[in-house]
Amino acid sequence: MAFEGLTSKLSEVFKKLTSRGKLSEQDVKAAMREVKMALLEADVNFLVVKKFIKTVSERAVGSEILESLTPGQQVIKVVNEELTNLMGSTVSKLTVASAPPSVYMLVGLQGAGKTTMAGKLAGYLKKQGKNPLLCACDIYRPAAIQQLKVLGEKLEIPVFEEGQKDAVKTALHGVQYAKDNGHDAVLLDTAGRLHIDTELMDELKRMKKAVDPHEILLVVDSMTGQDAVNVAQSFHDTLEISGVILTKLDGDTRGGAALSVKAVTGQPIKFAGVGEKLTDIEPFYPERMASRILGMGDVLSLIEKAQAAFDEKQAAKLEERIKSQKFDLEDFMDQLQQMKKMGSMSDILAMMPGMNASKLGNVELDEKQLSRTEAIVSSMTVAERQNPAIINGSRRKRIAAGSGTSIQQVNQLLRQFDSMKKMMRQFTDMERGGRRRGRMKFPFM
Repeated sequence: MAFEGLTSKLSEVFKKLTSRGKLSEQDVKAAMREVKMALLEADVNFLVVKKFIKTVSERAVGSEILESLTPGQQVIKVVNEELTNLMGSTVSKLTVASAPPSVYMLVGLQGAGKTTMAGKLAGYLKKQGKNPLLCACDIYRPAAIQQLKVLGEKLEIPVFEEGQKDAVKTALHGVQYAKDNGHDAVLLDTAGRLHIDTELMDELKRMKKAVDPHEILLVVDSMTGQDAVNVAQSFHDTLEISGVILTKLDGDTRGGAALSVKAVTGQPIKFAGVGEKLTDIEPFYPERMASRILGMGDVLSLIEKAQAAFDEKQAAKLEERIKSQKFDLEDFMDQLQQMKKMGSMSDILAMMPGMNASKLGNVELDEKQLSRTEAIVSSMTVAERQNPAIINGSRRKRIAAGSGTSIQQVNQLLRQFDSMKKMMRQFTDMERGGRRRGRMKFPFM
């Protein structure tokens, strides 16, 4: 996950600061030297780091900080605020044209993930109640048009294409098609190169002039680190981009691009790609990201993920089944599947305050255990899921063979499920006993 290394190093620096009752100016300067090295190792632009450290140092050595009751925490507060400022202070939403359609032109180098991100962004807009149209303007990369059409099919979003003729005309005709057919958003998937060249930029400038896009969004591969900043600057100088979309933010443990690109271009990061699924796209919240970098978690994003993944009617039904002590392995399976919609275990844990992703060594094991549990329950009959008590020795052997697990692992799951049911009965009794004091919510609901 992004910023793993940086989070770990900053946590060590701030641990030293908060362990001291009082701080001197020298203590702060020593800490800032360590912060500086941590940022540089995270591949943050040198000039950005230099300005950041200067700003934080000036604020952190002020009398209101050093003479406060908890100076270490005050310094962390300053760093948190300045990190947020560095990434744009507030969330920057997509702007919408006064007269539809809003045209969003996605640009960037080949391999940055433009086509996939065009699909993800279209899917995101569709969820927001828009009627998007994907437009295939990459006429050079083999199978680029087909890739977009496959994405459109999966998302049930139409794709406009005119083959490998003229990218500028395709964009122009695509916008007109959107107007004629009631599409209020058009996403132009443009061509990229392995490097910035005159031919690429000329075509993009002609396309910009032809369709007058409402926004030009630069798609940047966050794993390219320092190069991402140079690319962003070049595209901005030529096209005047209005925002940045970071891809593969889940795969880069450094994350320097996210901390540099806003400061260098002056344009906000609007979205982040956080996984391989077509739903793995999030608005970029600078404040939440700063909080995650400092190991403070991101509770708001975690709640939003849970709300998106869990069905309210199913949750209410589950609560009733728990109360009536009818919770069975089918209910358990439903909960597992809804949890998986929230993303990987490492992503979820990284959003929890105080969690250090670099120390979650057993996360991979937990992921495998979830899949193994799902396989075991899937290998049971409906009768066995609804009444695990009937699962005797021969049934356990069949379930283990069907799920590719051992009888011991099947036994372990059944023991865990039995323990869970006992715990639920205790909570049910507690709730009944507390009715006179008002309704008590289950801690796990």
